[in-house]
Amino acid sequence: MNKLKKFLVDVKSEMIKVSWPTRDELLNSTSVVIVSVGALSVFIYIIDLLYTLVVGNIIK
Repeated sequence: MNKLKKFLVDVKSEMIKVSWPTRDELLNSTSVVIVSVGALSVFIYIIDLLYTLVVGNIIK
């Protein structure tokens, strides 16, 4: 039990040292990630569609 208590105290002290992002930084980073994932999804969809059309025409 003593090790667990020491561990939790250490975790708490380390969490205090963490540089947490501000709300604006968090929202900005989140929006960048969402837009990037959306753009990459559209890109992959287009590549897949083109690949399907090309392979479909070759097989015919």
